[in-house]
Amino acid sequence: MKNNILLAYGFDGNGSGETLDVEDISKHIKDDELAWVHMDVNHHDTKTWLENEISYLDPFVVEALLAEETRPRITEIDGGAIIILRGVNLNNNANPEDMISIRLWIDNHRIISLQKRQLKAVLDIEEKIKAGKAPKDSGQFICMLVSRLFDRMEPALTELDELTDDVEEKILENADISLRESIIDIRKQAIMFRRYMAPQRETIGQLRMSDIEWLNNIHKRHLQESYNQVTRYVEDLDAIRERAQIVKDELANILADRLNKNMYVLSVIAAIFLPLGFLTGLLGINIGGIPGAENGNAFLIFCGILSILVAFQVIIFKKLKWF
Repeated sequence: MKNNILLAYGFDGNGSGETLDVEDISKHIKDDELAWVHMDVNHHDTKTWLENEISYLDPFVVEALLAEETRPRITEIDGGAIIILRGVNLNNNANPEDMISIRLWIDNHRIISLQKRQLKAVLDIEEKIKAGKAPKDSGQFICMLVSRLFDRMEPALTELDELTDDVEEKILENADISLRESIIDIRKQAIMFRRYMAPQRETIGQLRMSDIEWLNNIHKRHLQESYNQVTRYVEDLDAIRERAQIVKDELANILADRLNKNMYVLSVIAAIFLPLGFLTGLLGINIGGIPGAENGNAFLIFCGILSILVAFQVIIFKKLKWF
């Protein structure tokens, strides 16, 4: 297999598929039997191969398949369709929300797909083919791919929801300013997931409502289930984002209450010591005529007066309900 071609299969229409040799690929994608070619969009030979092998298609198709930036969408052209979808990034040391695109040209007899990075859903389909459960037609292929893409998303979204629960529980137990970073990270992930899932929902909605001949009623029912599934994901992401905002507000309120309480205690202490500081400052000046300067018990008497003053202030503050 060439480096730019990652997978290539021919299907007999009865649930069986066979690996295509390099020499057979060009022939099969022009035959009436269904063939699938999966390619690496980053490889320098990919563009040349597409221009040579599917030159009979509109040049717009090649441009769309090789586009640098993509978002989920569908465009119908002459009985076929350009379909661009996204799947969670489950590669090692990768962030799931950094979703991987898969670009497809699908018509009644050929499926040409491209990816920039490895996508687990594609490997799932390959496993099904090897197990003798290959797609019988183009419609079943796209249903299988969409189903695997969405099934792979669920664990990532469940983990994000559980992370939100954990942060919320920690805030209720012991609010700490360091948790603000975790909340921001949750909101960021939810926003990035939704950025692609919302248009992906619209893409599946358009696909199930299209008049493409290779999509029959059974395929459209499967797509309807996938549409309901991704709708639930989008709603869950909206709920997670809103919960994260509520949790962030709660954290801010708890921290503000804690600060206000500390400031209140400091204010009460300052109010108590204000007259004490005035008296000690007044009697501490080094000039003549200070009361009690000649009395040996003057210091103890003055401390007693200060204690009585503090007790009186506490009584007044309690009656005023300052604490």
